[in-house]
Amino acid sequence: MAENVQELLRERAEEDSVAVLTEDRRWTWREHLTEAATEAAAMIELADPGRPLHVGVLLGNTPDMLRSMAAAALGGYVLCGINTTRRGEGLVKDVRRSECQILVTDAEHRPLLDGLDLGDVRVLDTASAEWAELLAGSATDVASLVPHREVGAMDTFMMIFTSGTSGDPKAVQVAHLMVLFSGMNLIDRFAITADDVCYLSMPLFHSNAVVAGWAVSIGSGAAMVPTKFSASRFLSDVRHYGVTYMNYVGKPLAYVLATPEQPDDADNPLRHAFGNEASDRDIDEFSRRFGCAVMDGFGSTELAVIITREAGTPKGSIGKGLNNVAIYDPETVAECPVAVFDEHGALTNADQAVGEIVNVEGAGYFQGYYNDDQANADRMRHGMYWSGDLGYRDADGWIYLAGRTADWMRVDGENLAAGPIERILQRLEVVSRVAVYAVPDEHVGDQVMAALVLRDEATLAPAELEAFLAAQPDLSPKAWPRFVRIADDLPSTATNKVLKRELAAQGPTPGDGVLWTRAARGTSYAPAGEPASV
Repeated sequence: MAENVQELLRERAEEDSVAVLTEDRRWTWREHLTEAATEAAAMIELADPGRPLHVGVLLGNTPDMLRSMAAAALGGYVLCGINTTRRGEGLVKDVRRSECQILVTDAEHRPLLDGLDLGDVRVLDTASAEWAELLAGSATDVASLVPHREVGAMDTFMMIFTSGTSGDPKAVQVAHLMVLFSGMNLIDRFAITADDVCYLSMPLFHSNAVVAGWAVSIGSGAAMVPTKFSASRFLSDVRHYGVTYMNYVGKPLAYVLATPEQPDDADNPLRHAFGNEASDRDIDEFSRRFGCAVMDGFGSTELAVIITREAGTPKGSIGKGLNNVAIYDPETVAECPVAVFDEHGALTNADQAVGEIVNVEGAGYFQGYYNDDQANADRMRHGMYWSGDLGYRDADGWIYLAGRTADWMRVDGENLAAGPIERILQRLEVVSRVAVYAVPDEHVGDQVMAALVLRDEATLAPAELEAFLAAQPDLSPKAWPRFVRIADDLPSTATNKVLKRELAAQGPTPGDGVLWTRAARGTSYAPAGEPASV
């Protein structure tokens, strides 16, 4: 069995089953990997042998990106996935931090580099004559390719930047073994074979697409459909390409479910969807509407904490962690007590039970952030890996997310976490997406604010929200949002994660939508500027 991605792709090099499918063309594994070997030979020839061979890719979900990923694996060098939504100095910072010698881009993304000082980084455009000449002069096949190095299982395959929801993105070093381990786990779980078709619509510069999409395909020999996510095009793509497996991260299920339902939606070949961060309601509804099994797990780019859903996982829980996963108080560095719930299911000891999710045995598969000693020190404290995610665990070991460490709110002297409030608001049928965050109280501490995106053509009146909140027995009166924004959309990362820091920075304002408020001790909402009942 292959011990790294380099070996795995060598084993696929003589296969003539379909590897890549697009609207215009299909590639067999033999064709795809021959092209990848040629690109690898060109990159190795261009690179300065005295410097780390890091090749950046500023590419979308295209055959070019798939070829560059395979080329890095076969060539034994490190691929650096550059976020295509980064701009200006942020983009420059990512390229420099990952120490790219070469940056591969295309006609769509090349203009993002205009006017930027990348120093001595060699920029190559896959649509240019220069690129075509480079490949023509380096033509080879997998068997003849002389790699930059023969890689080991724990060598870095790819640098993948974190989403940047809570600060500047950091370059995570993702090992070959982690890609193999993740892919084979999902292949076994869903019985994926070479007859399957994997839909790769999440950004391929992000870990979810690499370990839950691309890794599944290369490990099983299934065909890949690289594309940009589109809620309106999703079902037609699934039918057109015969898609049987998809991965997701963030809110794609919610986006698809916001499109008008049709009576034949379940008439499609999709069997499995796997991803992170979907709500319980969206998981159930997507499964029903499209006739597939949806498995949602917990994952971060660092891959240091492993939590898996298993049979019997309660609603709202993300599953159970391995034996090395625990919930710790970051101030006392002691394990938090188990969660206690009242008869309505409301958490009664949030101050004690909510803590940071940690790996008590160390970094796990986390290889560290590249060129970022301070970030590594922040993650690795007291011999443990601190995830930055808040959670709590019940008496049976089920773990519930409470948000990021920045999601703590201090309301009237009581600590509240955003996660449980968001899960309650997601029960409201007309709501498609929700974000709960803190805004400053006029006196001291915080107030709760919620931004809601409604389903297409749905409406919500203040009185309807009041009635819904009053009917939730597990919602503390202090957790009622003081401010509610009804928005057309929420600011988000390329991986569909809500940028709460942008919302919080805007404060209690309507943004592009409308703002409702309630009195400090009241339960009635009114549009901002109008008096609310006490």
